[in-house]
Amino acid sequence: MFQTKFQEPLFTAYYSVGSHPLDNWAVQCKEGEMQHVLDDVMKSNVLQIQSPNVNACYITCPLNSKGSLGVRLPFVTLMVKNLNQFFTFEITILDNENIRRRLRVSNYHTSKKLSMFIYTMPICMSEGWNQLNLNLADIVRHSFKTTYVETVRVQLHANCRLRRIYFSDQPYKDDQLPNVYRMYGTKNVREKPKSTQKKKTAAVNKKSIGD
Repeated sequence: MFQTKFQEPLFTAYYSVGSHPLDNWAVQCKEGEMQHVLDDVMKSNVLQIQSPNVNACYITCPLNSKGSLGVRLPFVTLMVKNLNQFFTFEITILDNENIRRRLRVSNYHTSKKLSMFIYTMPICMSEGWNQLNLNLADIVRHSFKTTYVETVRVQLHANCRLRRIYFSDQPYKDDQLPNVYRMYGTKNVREKPKSTQKKKTAAVNKKSIGD
């Protein structure tokens, strides 16, 4: 989808605010429910995905099952609310060996598991809203001994509330981010992070859960 486009230091794959937040996403919900609800903490609409079977209810991007997001930014952040139920998501990446590999994260696995194409890792979530950060390049390097090239697909399953999924060129502290990218926002709105502004003007051609 975005292979041929210049990618800024921050790229949003999903944002719950707007008239059609799921436009680029395929929705699958055979059992359970999926709806946009008003969250009392975020004070805005968020996507709620609930099902007794995590594999029966999920969203995936891009729409075309054979397509690729083509996002080359190596860090991904998910803003999700813990509903105290089973929850999982997957990131499919392409590495320098031209192999698609899946990173599966869940709160119900207790140990890491590695095969040739899939790396499964557990995650411990706090009560309420969480900001989950993955260093995709680091995970790929340590698990598969290859080099991260791009993200092919994102698939998010029940059970959670979802605010935003975004990619970045590096991990940013909250005060370095534009206001809309922060977990709860502040009164001091910035249009761009200072560090990303410098990068864009300096080199237009250039473009944590790790082991």
